[in-house]
Amino acid sequence: MVLMDNLPDQLIWEIFNRIKNTIDRNSVSLTCKRFYNLENEQRKHLRVGCGLNPANEALTCLCNRFPNLNKVEITYSGWMSKSGKQLEDPGLSILANICPFLTDLTLSYCTFITDAGLSSLSSCSKLSSLKLNFTPRITGSGIFSIVSGCKDLKKIHLIRCLNISNVEWLECLGKQETLQDLSIKNCRGIGEGYLVKLGPTWRNMKRLQFEVDSNYRYMKLYDRLAVDRWQKQWVPCENMTELMLTNCMISPGRGLACILDKCKNLEKVHLDMCIGARDCDIIGLAENSKNLRAISIRVPSDFSLPLLMDNPLRLTDNSLKSLAQNCTKLESVSLSFSDGEFPSLSSFSLDGILSLITTCPVKSLFLDRVYSFNNTGMEALCGSDYLQILELTRCQEISDEGLECVARYPWLRVLRLTKCLGVTDDGFKPLIGLCKLEQLVVNDCPQVSLKGVQGAAKSVSYKQDLSWMY
Repeated sequence: MVLMDNLPDQLIWEIFNRIKNTIDRNSVSLTCKRFYNLENEQRKHLRVGCGLNPANEALTCLCNRFPNLNKVEITYSGWMSKSGKQLEDPGLSILANICPFLTDLTLSYCTFITDAGLSSLSSCSKLSSLKLNFTPRITGSGIFSIVSGCKDLKKIHLIRCLNISNVEWLECLGKQETLQDLSIKNCRGIGEGYLVKLGPTWRNMKRLQFEVDSNYRYMKLYDRLAVDRWQKQWVPCENMTELMLTNCMISPGRGLACILDKCKNLEKVHLDMCIGARDCDIIGLAENSKNLRAISIRVPSDFSLPLLMDNPLRLTDNSLKSLAQNCTKLESVSLSFSDGEFPSLSSFSLDGILSLITTCPVKSLFLDRVYSFNNTGMEALCGSDYLQILELTRCQEISDEGLECVARYPWLRVLRLTKCLGVTDDGFKPLIGLCKLEQLVVNDCPQVSLKGVQGAAKSVSYKQDLSWMY
């Protein structure tokens, strides 16, 4: 212990930093008084929830013990009444009063927190990140109070906040021009059209994630005034690097369709079940996003499109060829279609897919229900000088003949197969004992056995649940 007492504080802090498990850190801090005091000073992150009982007293004790906290996460996932009372509005006042360095706050399943509690955080001048996950009593007024008080908010994530409909807070953020990361997922009262209220803030945005509740996707009519504002306002998005849209309506001149071709520095794009996306949208994006490194597209079934649009527009190989021609840094590609019973008629052809994979330095490829990708496609991948990860889900045109080509892929390290009906144990024989793959994952392929994949990779994961077939 004498030797430990002689260690400089900086070295002890380095030791604590290497201990990631909270329980282990607590155990080390209890070995001596010096460690205990140094740990209290160094602790910056606190994650609490059901164990806070009584909530206010326990939170006060923790905040006093760790005076330098800058990140606090309060989560009540799995909470039941027998767990004790949840933290209520006074608890947020405690954070505001005792944690002067608070910069990052997350509230998950805090069902008793209201606008009054959130407004008490408006005095936290350093707060730059706010994440709310299922806080049903909070409305737009509560968000507005914290946005108007905290002038340095750079990140706001709202997930399943069902009662936020007042969007004055978006206008307030637009005037402050500090926001860089906005995520809105399944908040029924916030439509795509409302984001035009961000105005000048678009210039500083680096990351946008917008997910519409699929059950409410078609129930909200476009606000004519919002449409006009999108069309008249030039939306500058030069700093946007990550764009993720789910269940959104991509319509000419409306909402988020206005920004797809204005993001010049995008690195990651995710379009999941976005109705109405056209070739010209993807082509415009590709021509302006030379730094694109990852793209993921899940196309909705054509079965539903005629019900929603008078003239449904489809993505074709022109989109893939434009990406291949313009995005020379593309490393990750994910293409999938939503419905197996009614496969999309706007499917990309094998030529379109191969033009993208063979032209760009694609390291990771994921295909789901892409029925045009067959054994010929598997053979063509033998010429890929970059492919390291291949994931095929419900690609039913691939048989053992195509799977045998994997042994000739020059750099492939990870192979994942899920619900592929055409492959059998025979397809894995060339891989057995080859020690080529680092990881092989086979899930729910009915003609593949555990014995058939053993020895086909350094690490093998096998699962068989065929309930999906019935």
